[in-house]
Amino acid sequence: MDGSKMDYSGNNDGTSTIREISHSTSDRYEIISYLGEGQFALVYKARDKKENQVVAMKKIKMGSRDEAKLGLNRSAIREIKIMQELHHSNIITLLDVITIGANVTLVLDFMDFELDTVIRDTSLVLTLANVKAYSVMTLRGVAYLHRNWILHRDLKPDNLLLSMKGQLKITDFGLAKPFGTPTRPFTSQVVTRWYRAPELILGAYRYGPAVDVWAVGCIVAELLQRAPLFPGDSDMDQFVKIAQVLGAPNETNWKNHKSLPSPITLKDSLEQVPFEQIFRAVPADMINFLQRTLMYDPLKRCSCEEALRMPVFTTSTPHPSHPSSLPIPKKFKTKAPSDRSMAPGKRIKTEHVEVSSTKTSRVR
Repeated sequence: MDGSKMDYSGNNDGTSTIREISHSTSDRYEIISYLGEGQFALVYKARDKKENQVVAMKKIKMGSRDEAKLGLNRSAIREIKIMQELHHSNIITLLDVITIGANVTLVLDFMDFELDTVIRDTSLVLTLANVKAYSVMTLRGVAYLHRNWILHRDLKPDNLLLSMKGQLKITDFGLAKPFGTPTRPFTSQVVTRWYRAPELILGAYRYGPAVDVWAVGCIVAELLQRAPLFPGDSDMDQFVKIAQVLGAPNETNWKNHKSLPSPITLKDSLEQVPFEQIFRAVPADMINFLQRTLMYDPLKRCSCEEALRMPVFTTSTPHPSHPSSLPIPKKFKTKAPSDRSMAPGKRIKTEHVEVSSTKTSRVR
């Protein structure tokens, strides 16, 4: 992709064709182990016998009965078409697509663990240089998506995968959508709540890259404090937790916020704990990054490209760690390469893989 807008919507009759799809026979892949399931999928670790490499297999759940009969799933088709156009070192690679009747299975890069695993492993020490490295790789991947008119809409630590060599890749494009068409409304029910931008909480149906930028800011904050910054248990609680850091929204910090479909009014006297107090040991240039990405007004948030040019990632010390020096979760250090498992499938939205290989005729 070169930054020009692509058509991911399919034909008017909904029977979109997928460009240059590789109709591999499923016996090319040998299932090694079950990794986990999400709302819309089951995910497996497998071996590509032709290329002699370990891969991840994600089977898409069919939608309506009519779609299943026709072997169609519009969201799956959109996801595949988007992923076929993405080629970046910080984006998961779609290696193959298998279609058997109404079943669609994606073959993807196999990665060793999620960023969430790193954050939760209390035996690991994350230095500021480590945090910068994770941040830069994430920003590069998201900036690439935005240059090519794609919103991810579900960025979170679970959807950032890492290899044993420290390479970070963004995964799960089940909610991804092209943007840039002024008349096309979106649903606000996207992004896991803790990483959901304020405009989405208030029901905005027209939004852009700023929703991904907010999510990246939340992820970096979580890396810094090893816990979610805004762990709300409802939309109202989520908005209150945001306001406890940013202050109550007003016409100065977020013009026209009351015109959104589901406005929330908070007391101006709400007690506020600013970033400087939450992150006392964090240098000012990193605080500035958080302040620029986590702003109420989406029009005032920096872009990922702008963030990558900030001093915190370019000139100030410590410089971002080299990927090969990033910490590895304890439970993965002692495993042989053949036993490494990809992060749990909870982040991936799919069902079960049905293959007809010689040794594993069906996996359910």
